[in-house]
Amino acid sequence: ADYLRGLFRKSYLEHDNLAKATRFLVNELFQNEGLVILDGDSPELKSLYKESIKKELLNQKSHQNVVDTNEKLNSLEADYKIQVTPREINLFYLTDTVRERIIELEGTYYVNDTDLKWSKDGILEEVEKHPERFSPNVIMRPVFQETILPNLCYIGGGGELAYWLQLKSTFEELEVTFPILLLRNSALIITSKEQEKLKKLDVSIQELFVNHSELKTLVTKRISEIKIDFSPQKEHLKSQFKDLYDLAEQTDGSFKGAVAAQEKKQINGLEHLEKRLLKAQKRKLADYLERVTELQNDLFPNGSLQERNSNFSEFYLRYGEKFKQTLLHNLDPLHSEFLILQIED
Repeated sequence: ADYLRGLFRKSYLEHDNLAKATRFLVNELFQNEGLVILDGDSPELKSLYKESIKKELLNQKSHQNVVDTNEKLNSLEADYKIQVTPREINLFYLTDTVRERIIELEGTYYVNDTDLKWSKDGILEEVEKHPERFSPNVIMRPVFQETILPNLCYIGGGGELAYWLQLKSTFEELEVTFPILLLRNSALIITSKEQEKLKKLDVSIQELFVNHSELKTLVTKRISEIKIDFSPQKEHLKSQFKDLYDLAEQTDGSFKGAVAAQEKKQINGLEHLEKRLLKAQKRKLADYLERVTELQNDLFPNGSLQERNSNFSEFYLRYGEKFKQTLLHNLDPLHSEFLILQIED
């Protein structure tokens, strides 16, 4: 705890902006692992990006490219949620005191909420002299990344890759190679105490990935002394109605329809009774089910992944440097399964 407090204090109180603080923090944590950190605002690196900046200012094609790609993604038979919305110009103007959108109106380029403006030739000259003053937004940042650090493959999280999927035609327009996209690993850290609770409750880790309601149903059916499955009764009912269908074949179609309607009514009645029985058993086993869902909430806070809710410092406090080393040793980016990791105290 003292080490982390000191680290955060040095990072955020002894540096004059968030970028420097973050670089210091990450470098302190991973300085022995060979991590390379680049300053994205470096004039030398931004110079490599000048042509993409100019194309974005003059042609403004990324907006339409992303819109067209979004339409294609939405036409797929998948529940794709649009992650980012493009602007006409996807660049900011950046100084020590300003980071505002660049807007073009009738051939004049303005910096939003400032008095700064240029003609077309004027802004191109500004790019040549000060490329570091042009900052990409979320649409153009991946293009900048792949310009200064070209990758065969880009490894990212689910939400991150979802918006990269919107950018392929933008990369093509700007003549920057679009990398292969690979979903990174996710991990669930579980303590030995939590593992023991799972064992006592007779619940597997895999079962915790379903929602609360499904988990309660699954556990109730497993531990209930009463069998909560009316499948045999439904099958028996269907076999009885078979004789009625045979009889209906010898009469007219209206009688056959009446038999079908009655069968459906009887099946619905059994399903309703099954639900009532399940509900009653859930009430009876409420204390047990509450312990199950409490454990699920501990491991999946707010019904989401642990990594989206828990800060690394929570685990660092418990395990120290061993936490980082265990992750580095066990996470394999080319192994796509979800990792369940128990770290001994």
